[in-house]
Amino acid sequence: MYSRAYKWIVSTPPILWVTIFLLLPYALMLAHSFWLVRDGVIAHEWNLQNYAKLFQNPVYLEVLFRTMRIAAGVTLLSLLLGYPLAYYMSFHAGVRKDLLYQLVIVPLWVSYLVRGYAWKTILGSEGVLNGFLQYIHLTKEPVSFFLYSPFAVVLMLTHIYTPFVFLPIYASLEHIPRTLIEASQDLGASPRKTFVRVILPLSLPGLLAGGTFAFVLSLGDFLAPLLVGGPSGTMIANLVQSLFGAAYDWPLGAAISVFILIITLALLALTQRVEKRWSFE
Repeated sequence: MYSRAYKWIVSTPPILWVTIFLLLPYALMLAHSFWLVRDGVIAHEWNLQNYAKLFQNPVYLEVLFRTMRIAAGVTLLSLLLGYPLAYYMSFHAGVRKDLLYQLVIVPLWVSYLVRGYAWKTILGSEGVLNGFLQYIHLTKEPVSFFLYSPFAVVLMLTHIYTPFVFLPIYASLEHIPRTLIEASQDLGASPRKTFVRVILPLSLPGLLAGGTFAFVLSLGDFLAPLLVGGPSGTMIANLVQSLFGAAYDWPLGAAISVFILIITLALLALTQRVEKRWSFE
């Protein structure tokens, strides 16, 4: 048994770290969200005007709903790409499993900015995609829709966050006892019923974790809209960045940040509840 002094010494550094670098910034952000900017100076007057402005200004609501749609689109596409790949690697890849796993992990070693500028080069008017389409005579002029649009943001974020979806799903599939699958087949279940009744329920924790990763990370992303989004692809994080930067409206930026934090925590709580309920059933 460890002494009380030893436990205190060991636990104090991480507690201080979390308090100083996580809880304290959150507390400051929450306090700023109730203040105002008057004559270019932050006035410490407690009120709810910033939250009211968030819901009353149609521009903020439009950007918020656009962000939710983009995050939902990225989550859906990442799951549609990540789950079949994880399923194939877990059950059918055989000796190619290690190679495929490395191919999925390697893009994580490349800088986010490098991948962003790569997509900008691919989707641009003089980029690879437009050049190929004109070469095979499918288009006569560059397609402007590819770049500086929500489509480009969804495409880039899907590419970046699909590995984060793949990893927890693959881990869940790898931990499924193969004896359960063999028992299902021995009892006469078809491959489809085996997947629906055995594999899918047991892989649900990884599915929920991967979907949550994709949605939360996409919700707070601001580099992808900055690089390939343009005005029509602006997301809520870009709005917060401008409020804390050029606009110098820290209270409103803090209010929006608090609201996004509440959405994130609610999503995590809902995901945990769904996982527990499914596991219980």
